Amino acid sequence: MLRKLGKRERTIARRADHEAQQERISKAVWSILAGKGIEHLTIRAVAAEAGCTTGLVMHRFPGRSALLAHARDLLHARTRERVERLEAEAETPKAALRAILAQGMALTEDSTQEALVWMGFLAASVGDEDLIELHRKNNRAWRERVARLVAASAPGWDEPRVTTAVFTLVGATEGAAQLASFDPQAYGAEAQEAMLDSLLEALGLA
Repeated sequence: MLRKLGKRERTIARRADHEAQQERISKAVWSILAGKGIEHLTIRAVAAEAGCTTGLVMHRFPGRSALLAHARDLLHARTRERVERLEAEAETPKAALRAILAQGMALTEDSTQEALVWMGFLAASVGDEDLIELHRKNNRAWRERVARLVAASAPGWDEPRVTTAVFTLVGATEGAAQLASFDPQAYGAEAQEAMLDSLLEALGLA
C-alpha cells in the first residue's frame, strides 16, 4: 500500500517538479536559439520542443519578450560560469585576461552558437527598452570583469588607459566572434587567436 505524502514531502515534490519543468523549458529555449535562430523562438515552438503545453510555457513566460529575456539570462549564466572557472585556474592576471577573452570568441562550435544567439538577441532588442537594458546590464558586468583584470595586469596604468584598453579588447573580440560565426573559413579559430595575441602584445598585456 502506497504511503500518503506529508505536507512537507508534497512541497518538496512540487518544487522538484517545478525545477524540472523550468530546466526542460530552458533547454528547449536554447535548443531553438542555437539550432534554428531567434526568429523561431515562439511560445508554441518552445512548448513543442519541451514536450509540454503552451499554457505551461506561458505560465513561466507570459510572452516572447519574457522568453528573449530568459534566453539572454541563459547566455549570461553560461559565460559567467565558464569565465569564473577560467579566471580561477589562471596563474596570473594576464593569463586570466587572455583566457576569458578567448572564450568569448567563436573558437568552438558551442561558442559560435553563443555568438549567433548574442547577435540574434541584439537584433530582437531593437525597440524593446527592457531587453536593451538587460543587454546593457550584462555587458556592463562583462566590461567590469575585463577592466579588473586589465588593471591587475598593468597596475601602473591610470583609469583612462584601462578604460581604453577594455573597449579595444571587448570590441575586437566580440567583433571577431560575430564575423567568424558567419564566415568561419575567413575568420577561423587560429586567425582569431592570432589577432587576440597580437592585440594583447600591442597593448602591453601579453
